[in-house]
Amino acid sequence: MRIEVKKNIHFTKLVKVNGRLKEFNFRKLGGHNEGLFTVDVSDDRGNRILFRMQKEQDTWKILPQQLPNWVMEKENTFHDLIEEELRNI
Repeated sequence: MRIEVKKNIHFTKLVKVNGRLKEFNFRKLGGHNEGLFTVDVSDDRGNRILFRMQKEQDTWKILPQQLPNWVMEKENTFHDLIEEELRNI
């Protein structure tokens, strides 16, 4: 019997958005959702914004959905943060 243990990957990073620091929470999904990260952040009113990122051709991309521009503009930053975290595991 072979038992495989996969590490739960989750981390929080502060990212400057429109002159203010926002806390982004990243969580790697496992199972049949392997290769996806969920990301959540609060907007200025305290509402949670939740989106997913998937690796496509060595680049983490936000899956198509309606999101505020300030989230979409940080896609490359999110890619860099995920890659940095995965290298440090």
